[in-house]
Amino acid sequence: MKIGNRLISENQPPLIVAELGINHGGCLQTAKDMVKHAAKSGCECVKHQTHFVDDEMTDEARKIYPPNADTSIWNVIEKAALSADEEFELKNYTESLGLIYLSTPFSRSAANFLDEIGVEAFKIGSGEADNLPLIEHVASFGKPIIMSTGMHSFSSLKGSVDIIEKYGLDFALLECTSAYPTPPETVRLSAIAELKQHFPRAIVGFSDHSIGTTMSIAASALGAKIIEKHFTDTRYRKGPDIVCSMDPSELKLLIERSIEIHQALQSKKEQLPIEKKVYKFARSSIVADRDIRKGHKIVQKDIWARRPGNGEIAGYEYAKVLGMTARVDIVKNKQLSWSDLS
Repeated sequence: MKIGNRLISENQPPLIVAELGINHGGCLQTAKDMVKHAAKSGCECVKHQTHFVDDEMTDEARKIYPPNADTSIWNVIEKAALSADEEFELKNYTESLGLIYLSTPFSRSAANFLDEIGVEAFKIGSGEADNLPLIEHVASFGKPIIMSTGMHSFSSLKGSVDIIEKYGLDFALLECTSAYPTPPETVRLSAIAELKQHFPRAIVGFSDHSIGTTMSIAASALGAKIIEKHFTDTRYRKGPDIVCSMDPSELKLLIERSIEIHQALQSKKEQLPIEKKVYKFARSSIVADRDIRKGHKIVQKDIWARRPGNGEIAGYEYAKVLGMTARVDIVKNKQLSWSDLS
């Protein structure tokens, strides 16, 4: 999967996505400050949420209160949404810093807008993961899609995946728990492997709503190739997602640890060059466990394996020595050589 010039694969470190969401509270300058801090932390990609409220919701939304807010979802989004001009400015600013700009469209008009301003890929949130009309519309633009899977089963995701695959698009599925914050016991890290099994064409990642970076770091060790987490320049801001957001120091930590883990995952189970010197003293060599006379046939009580490992006969060759005959006198604890035996 490729987003812009960034290749996402098993051979690359995870793409860390700093999710601005609505943490800026509708202030363009605050959003820019968050992007600046993300860039300074070494982040490659930030993600926004594109909300055109009139096309996104009906008046019924004015009666619905999210569990992490004290007002209706309509009011939350209306207050925090950037205008189209402001978002376009935010995208240009983000890209001027060398970062990838992504956003989640919550409506048809938002998807149209994002395509018009040239986003490299689309992000579909968990709430829209079974919104088949919207997914069909987004897929028609022919760009890669990243989709979170919170609140969904494998069967409820199938219709959306079928649409994406019908268009032949590269896509990623992010394991996610849609609770803000997510308690550790409800984080489904095991689903990373399960998503790979059920949807083998997908890049699999992790969208983290837990507190701290522990779960994201663990997800990278389990093979998540995209890790998305809410981001704020400071936790002293107010907002429904601040509690599960990382700050710049945590973002930097997540990026650094995910790169280290990726490097560690590349090593195969074989002796490495840096281990050879250690192996020379740490392994064992076959030695005489008592004085052995010339002509004696070697039995178990005659030999043992002891450090260091610089002897000619390694400890794992113990069985080969049994039954051989001493060609010379051998004193106790002398490392054996093949020339001592016949």
